[in-house]
Amino acid sequence: MTSRVYTATFLGIDGKLIEVECDTSNGLPNLIIVGLGNKAIDEAKERVRSAIRNTKLDFPKKRITINLAPANLPKDGSHLDLPIAIALLTVSGQLPLESIKDTLIVGELALDGSVRSVRGIINFVETAKINGFKRVIVPTDNADQATLVDGIEVLAVGSLKETFEHFAKMKTLSSTPRKTFTSTAGSSTLLSIRGQEQAKRALLIAASGGHNLLLSGPPGSGKTMLAKALKEILPPPTTDQVIEMTKIHSLSSANYDQVITERPFRSPHHSASHTSLVGGGRNPKPGEISLAHHGVLCMDELPEYSRQALESLRQPLEDREISISRVSDHVVYPADFIFIATQNPCPCGYLGDKKRNCSCTLAQIQLYKKKVSGPLLDRIDMIIDVGRVDLDKILDQTDSPNQTINEVRQCVINARHIQENRYKKQGSTNSHLRSDGVNKFAKLDQSSIVLLNQAANNLSLSARSYFKVIKVARTIADLESSEAILPHHISEALQFRLRSNSS
Repeated sequence: MTSRVYTATFLGIDGKLIEVECDTSNGLPNLIIVGLGNKAIDEAKERVRSAIRNTKLDFPKKRITINLAPANLPKDGSHLDLPIAIALLTVSGQLPLESIKDTLIVGELALDGSVRSVRGIINFVETAKINGFKRVIVPTDNADQATLVDGIEVLAVGSLKETFEHFAKMKTLSSTPRKTFTSTAGSSTLLSIRGQEQAKRALLIAASGGHNLLLSGPPGSGKTMLAKALKEILPPPTTDQVIEMTKIHSLSSANYDQVITERPFRSPHHSASHTSLVGGGRNPKPGEISLAHHGVLCMDELPEYSRQALESLRQPLEDREISISRVSDHVVYPADFIFIATQNPCPCGYLGDKKRNCSCTLAQIQLYKKKVSGPLLDRIDMIIDVGRVDLDKILDQTDSPNQTINEVRQCVINARHIQENRYKKQGSTNSHLRSDGVNKFAKLDQSSIVLLNQAANNLSLSARSYFKVIKVARTIADLESSEAILPHHISEALQFRLRSNSS
């Protein structure tokens, strides 16, 4: 006799339908699992055996073969425990075959029969929906994540006993209602920063248009605080973005059972490895750049990162996704984030400072600057020199901000709303504008073209930088609710491409 239970497994950011086939035959009692499973799946037979016995159910005393089809697809994770247990109970006649029809099952089993949460639950629920299943059984701790997906019934279980009683029609599980998640307002770090008006203006533009930003200046000038303040003025994520962010985070090792309702702010240490930054590994997982999807990736003290880590940012900054190729796997993870970085102008940090002399040699300064390559800098939309703040302004209470944090955030929301209406796509910003769409959505008048071309020749701008100036100018115009890009918009955008000799 054979039985078939459906579950799913990871395939990059997506899921793949898996058939758990179970067959019994006469012979010495034994449980064999085939189908290219990893160590966690091989150990599942001991967890399943103990869970079935501790639930007071009968474990078949036969030779049992479990096949995970398709057999040529590598499978990873402990979420196959529960479907394997249900397949065993079905093939042994303890559950009717028709009871598991149209149901996809995932869950890890404890030895006492309780069901634990698993990684990647949204992937599994979406896989069930795509393949026409009517319902999905998930661990109770994963229920909130599972209900983010529309159009499929979610049944949450806390134990193997509950699952058995449901399929045996002893007790019917009730559908888990879909919850509404709201984002909370951020703090007011930006308003506590004294001075640095140009840098604050750059943060507003970056948040409004999704532009990348580099802050360069001496130690203690507020670069890190400015970088951290970017997140608080970003608009709350949409429902689709919440699903995408939660889907990626559910594949990572930490907080995989939480619903991500806030835009992420990822700030990896400069000692982070190349793999931890871009993702991958023996069992591929998303890296920091993918965990920052729809949020902010902050790299403090940019030149201190390894050359390999920095150069790996080229593709995601351009394509907004990261492609990871290995001998046995090829996965693509999304990586649409705002990149903000900080750096000192030299190793000691005081090159060009008005109150402290630089102690670095010319060779040290040149070597330090070469750590960040030209192609990487070319992918950054705005470069800002952050100077020293006068000490008499730090505690000056009369220097109060003109706007509240809610007013600043509302400016960003309004500008993004204009962009979404222009591009007819939710979440689309000016930074997503391709060069072939500039003439349609960011057309310049003759005076603006003359100004831009003259500046581009003087600054030796590349074609990529040329278009980035236009995109930033488009965002500045959106902040003023101007349909046309005027010369003063171009002028301000060009200011963010200028770099002083100290940086």
